[in-house]
Amino acid sequence: MISLWDTDGESVTHALASERRSAGGVASGLALSLVVVVDEKRIRDAEAAATIAAAAHPCRIIIVARYDVKTEQSRLDAEIVVGGRLGPCEAVVMRMRGRLALHAESVVMPLLAPDVPVVTWWHMVPPDRIAHDPLGVVADRRITDAGQSPDPVAALRTRADDYAPGDTDLAWTRTTPWRTLIAGAFDAFQGPIEAVCVRAPENDPSGVLLAGWMKARLGVTPTLESASTLSGVRVTLGGGVDVELEAQRDNTAILRRPGLPDRILPLSGRALGDELAEELRRLDPDQPYAAALSAATGATGLDQRTPVRVHVWHDPALAERPEAVYAQ
Repeated sequence: MISLWDTDGESVTHALASERRSAGGVASGLALSLVVVVDEKRIRDAEAAATIAAAAHPCRIIIVARYDVKTEQSRLDAEIVVGGRLGPCEAVVMRMRGRLALHAESVVMPLLAPDVPVVTWWHMVPPDRIAHDPLGVVADRRITDAGQSPDPVAALRTRADDYAPGDTDLAWTRTTPWRTLIAGAFDAFQGPIEAVCVRAPENDPSGVLLAGWMKARLGVTPTLESASTLSGVRVTLGGGVDVELEAQRDNTAILRRPGLPDRILPLSGRALGDELAEELRRLDPDQPYAAALSAATGATGLDQRTPVRVHVWHDPALAERPEAVYAQ
């Protein structure tokens, strides 16, 4: 590992190239560049998750933590790891302070692996508009997490308003086990759907997105039944026949179907790194997510929006001092 204190972008780029040569170019077959935007308190969590994801998708990991963007004095500290604690990949952890943090792309872009896609993941509350963050504008795929927001359901509406093809959210990824079981439950049944009920907390974005997915797929608006966790789905078929999935405490779910014995199915939680790895499997627009987000929030035409974003300059210091805007 190489540590660079109070350095600059050029020195970081040269140090990464030097460390790669010393390690024998261990990451010559990179599939993508993963840019992680994170708060300082979550850096270790982000490193652990990115390491798990990189085991399945070899990538160059660039972790960016930004501080005190309103202060004039800038500083860049960096750690470079090649084949070290973050597994058999290349990683750069950078802490940017001051006005440099508003121009993070000037340091990050020279570090991107050549000729491979770029994925940006916010392991924190993302900007309301991705175009305000240049690290999102340069990405081919953008991963947010509504669960990180103080109001997760309102965050879904924000994501819908700002959606562009290539966006996705880990709250959606967490519904994958449920969607898999629900789809399998209908293998033995056909006919009209009369009602759908999802049991989940009112502020659970995964429950809201799961309900949106079922609305988009079945054409029926689900009702939400309050619960402490996302714990069950009930579908009422024609004639009042219910098919129900109910989560158990032992990482399983019970599937109840009329005329058939109950089935015990696996429904285990996943580590953050496994959720991230799932999203890195595909870099094309996630159309099922767009449909679920549209159905859940009422936003329309998400798939028709342009996937290309243009950076919109946003300065938090000027936002707090509007008179400075008019003085320019």
